[in-house]
Amino acid sequence: MSGTWINLIFDITICLSLLIGAFFLISGSIGILRFPDVYTRLHAATKSSTLGVAGIMIGAFLFHYVEHDIVSGKLLLGIFFVLLTAPVSGHMISRAAYRAGVPLWEKSVKDEYAEVLKEEQKKQAQDS
Repeated sequence: MSGTWINLIFDITICLSLLIGAFFLISGSIGILRFPDVYTRLHAATKSSTLGVAGIMIGAFLFHYVEHDIVSGKLLLGIFFVLLTAPVSGHMISRAAYRAGVPLWEKSVKDEYAEVLKEEQKKQAQDS
């Protein structure tokens, strides 16, 4: 009897993981279409894809573990690398866009990165 309850709990966990991953991917897609500028769209793309892909990979890992008794190292590495690289790449792309002169949304309240760039330029001028 306990084996069936455990399998039911695993099945529910797998389904929830897949549904949560799909929700994040769909909401990220909507965010890419609806947000006003490059920076907010990039935020929607990287954060939602990180959580969405990780959720789906966790669901796939649990499915393989429960149904086939396979511990997939490839899925674990995939989860790790997606969680590690997607936010960093989003940050670097947005930083490159800012330095290339892509404007912020006109209703943005504060530009904190401009202050950081001014401090870096002052420090470089003092070092020269």
